[in-house]
Amino acid sequence: MTSPAPSLAQGATDTALIEQTIGDFFADMARRQGAHEALVSRHQGLRYSYAQLHAEVRRLASALLGLGLTPGDRVGIWSHNNAEWVLMQLATAQAGLILVNINPAYRVAELEYALGKVGCKALVTMAQFKTSDYLGMLRELAPELALCLPGKLAAKRLPALRSVVWIDAAGQGSEQPGMLRFSTLMERGDAQDARIDAIAAQLKNTDPINIQFTSGTTGFPKGATLTHRNILNNGFFIGECMRLTSADRLCIPVPLYHCFGMVLGNLACFTHGSTIVYPSDGFEPLSVLETVQAERCTGLHGVPTMFIAELDHPRFAEFDLSTLRTGIMAGSPCPIEVMKRVQAEMNMTEVTIAYGMTETSPVSCQSSTDTPLAKRVSTVGLVQPHLVVKIVDPETGAIVPRGATGELCTQGYSVMHGYWGDEERTREAIDAEGFMHTGDLATMDDEGYVNIVGRIKDMVIRGGENLYPREIEEFLYRHPQVQDVQVVGVPDAKYGEELCAWIIAKPGTNPTEQDIRDFCKGQIAHHKVPRYIRFVAEFPMTVTGKIQKFRIRDAMIEQLDLRAGPTA
Repeated sequence: MTSPAPSLAQGATDTALIEQTIGDFFADMARRQGAHEALVSRHQGLRYSYAQLHAEVRRLASALLGLGLTPGDRVGIWSHNNAEWVLMQLATAQAGLILVNINPAYRVAELEYALGKVGCKALVTMAQFKTSDYLGMLRELAPELALCLPGKLAAKRLPALRSVVWIDAAGQGSEQPGMLRFSTLMERGDAQDARIDAIAAQLKNTDPINIQFTSGTTGFPKGATLTHRNILNNGFFIGECMRLTSADRLCIPVPLYHCFGMVLGNLACFTHGSTIVYPSDGFEPLSVLETVQAERCTGLHGVPTMFIAELDHPRFAEFDLSTLRTGIMAGSPCPIEVMKRVQAEMNMTEVTIAYGMTETSPVSCQSSTDTPLAKRVSTVGLVQPHLVVKIVDPETGAIVPRGATGELCTQGYSVMHGYWGDEERTREAIDAEGFMHTGDLATMDDEGYVNIVGRIKDMVIRGGENLYPREIEEFLYRHPQVQDVQVVGVPDAKYGEELCAWIIAKPGTNPTEQDIRDFCKGQIAHHKVPRYIRFVAEFPMTVTGKIQKFRIRDAMIEQLDLRAGPTA
C-alpha cells in the first residue's frame, strides 16, 4: 500500500522572474506603448497615457528629491484611491524611497504609531474624506505645524517627520499652515532631473520599496517590508492568472493602501500594459456599476461583500456589464452562490480567487481563468509560479500528507524582506529555510489545490479586513475602568464576522457600552470598534487558567441568535 503524497507543491518556472526595478520596468512599458491609456481616475476626471503617466512620475520623483529626501528614506501615503496615490507608488520606487502605506481608517493613536515606527520623513495625505479630518488629526499630533514653514516641521510626537503634503484639487481649498499642496509640489518637479537616472542606476531590485502594516496577535502592527522584486513579480504572475493583456481595462474599487489594490490591481495592470480604472475614492457600489459600463471595463476586483453590494443594488439591472470577463475575488472566503451570481449576472466567467498575506507580497495561491467552478469556490487555487507551498504540523514542523490539516507555509521570491526594525519577529515568522509561516490552517488535495480551513490564531476577517483581537484588546486596556477584556469574532450576515468584546470592569466602576465606544472614537479605526460589547464578571477558562475564546464566541452566537454569515 502506497503512503499518501506529502502536502508540498512547487510552482512552474518556465516563465522567468523579472529582475528589473519597478522604475526601470515601468519606463520600458511607457516606451513600448506610450500612447496607450494607463490610468483613468473617474471621480477626479483624470486620464493618463503611459507616456503621460511616466512623465508625471518622473516629475514627482524630482520634487520628492527636492524635499531633501534620499534613497532609503520612508515616505507615508495616507489616502483613499486617487491618481496621486499611484503617482506616489511609482515615483517613490523611481527615486529609491520607501513608500509607507497608511490605512485611511487609522486614527490618531494608530497614525502616531505607524509614522514613528518606521521614521517617516514625509507624509502625503488626503485633506478629508466623509467624516475623517486627516489634517485635523495631524494638527492634533503635531501642533507645531501651525508655526513652521512647509518642509521644516520639528514635532515632539513625530520627531522624524519633516514634510506634510496635502492632496488638493488643482489649487482649490485654503492654505494649510506648515503644509505643502500636492499641486505645488508637482510644479517644483522636473521630469528631466538628472538625479533620477543617477539614482536609478544605483538601485537594486532587492532593495526595500514598500512598508505595509499588518497587525499581530501579540499587539501592535508590524511593518512588513517588501522589495521591488517581491511586488513586481507578484503583480506580473497575478496578471498572468487573469490572462491580462493591453486590451484589458481593470476596475479597481478595492483600497490601494492594501496589497489588493496596489499589487493585484496596479502592478498586475502595469506589468501587462493594461488600463487601470478607479471608480471612486472609497467603495460605493453604484459608482462601480456606472464605471464598468462607461469605461467598458473587462475586469473587476472586490471582496465578497463588495460583489454582494453590487449584485443587490436596486439599479443593478440598468447597467451593461457585458464587457466584463475576469477579475479577482479575495480578502475572505468566497461563497459559492456569490461566485455563481458573479459569473452569471456580471458576465465574469473567468473570475479568479486569490490567497495570500501581506508578508508574501501578497499572493501565494490563485485559481486561473479556466479552473472548474467547484474548485474555484472550494479552494484558493494552486501555488503561484516560482513559489513553494507546504502544509506542516504546527507542533512538529513535519509536512503532513495530502488531505490532512496543517499550517500553510510559503517559500520563494515573494517572501518579505522582513518586519521593519524587528528582527526577532522576522525570525519567528520566517524559518531557516526561508519559509513564511502564515498562521493559516489549510489542506492540499491530490491535484495540489489548497483550501484554507481556519486560523491558528484568532484573527477576525470583517468585510475583507483582517482584524486582530489582541491589538484591540491592548487599546481597550487603556480605558481607566477596564480591568480585563477579550475580543472575539462572531458570525455576521453582511460582513462575514463582527467584533465582540467581553469586558470585566474595575471594582467600583460601572462603564457603559457608550463609554467604551466614545473611548474608541477618533483613536482607532471605526471597523476595529467592537459591534457587540458585554460586561461580565469572569471569562470561561481551562483548568490551567487559559481563556477559552471559543466559548465566548459560542455564548454570543446563542445569545444573539446569530447564524453563520456568507463568509463564515
